[in-house]
Amino acid sequence: MMKAFKKRGALTHFQILSEISKQDPHLKQKDLANKLGITIQAVSENIKTLTEEGYITSKDGRSPYKITQKGIDKVKKDAISLRKYSDLVLETMNHYKTIWPAIAKEKLVKDDIVGLYMDNGVLYAHKKEENATGVVLEDAEAEMDVALTNLTGIIDMDVGEVTIINVPTIKNGGSKSCDLELIKNVYTNGTNTGQSIDKIAVAGTVSRAVVKKLNLPIDIEFAAPQATANAARKGLNVLAICVGDMSKAFTRELEAEKIKFNIIDGGK
Repeated sequence: MMKAFKKRGALTHFQILSEISKQDPHLKQKDLANKLGITIQAVSENIKTLTEEGYITSKDGRSPYKITQKGIDKVKKDAISLRKYSDLVLETMNHYKTIWPAIAKEKLVKDDIVGLYMDNGVLYAHKKEENATGVVLEDAEAEMDVALTNLTGIIDMDVGEVTIINVPTIKNGGSKSCDLELIKNVYTNGTNTGQSIDKIAVAGTVSRAVVKKLNLPIDIEFAAPQATANAARKGLNVLAICVGDMSKAFTRELEAEKIKFNIIDGGK
């Protein structure tokens, strides 16, 4: 349906012909350039082409411009093509549904209206009332992914906190120069506000060795600054252990997302 506009400049030709068809005797190239958002030179080149192809007439390439019968037929044909395409797009949009995934907390059936909540960074759907709701698109078993649409309301979710522990580089002693007891205590005691640590992120080989020495889990290892910020946005509290200047990458991400954090020196 849009074959008429596939050729380079075809849409511009259509727009220029449409403007000229209004039969404004005072229409200037500058006016066309302003309406179409192109340069006067581009207007001049297009008018020259349209004149050569017999769609408009003008005296020495200047106004007043007049559209020929051939030009009128072209505008009508292109306008019909554009209208059909627009109607098709509108019809598609009317049937389009925004779809969101969640984990079904229980067996759900198509068209169920469900409540949505976030737990440990994961979005869940169940039949209980929540501040946010959605409509089930397809049947889903408990603990399986479920497709939802018509999401409304606000999902209750607090932004998490991040504790950054800066450990020495290998040149400065690496894990041997770390205060392992301090790091263990930070993990045990949680955030500044006393909340427990949900995830541990590591950046750098020394950090990985420290976590292994303490027998702690590694939840985030690659693209750690970005993943840490993303986890905190979903309400998780993260302990990020990083080497030397790597802490700067974390602070940049967290400051950009306005996530609370504090930095602790993990060296002896």
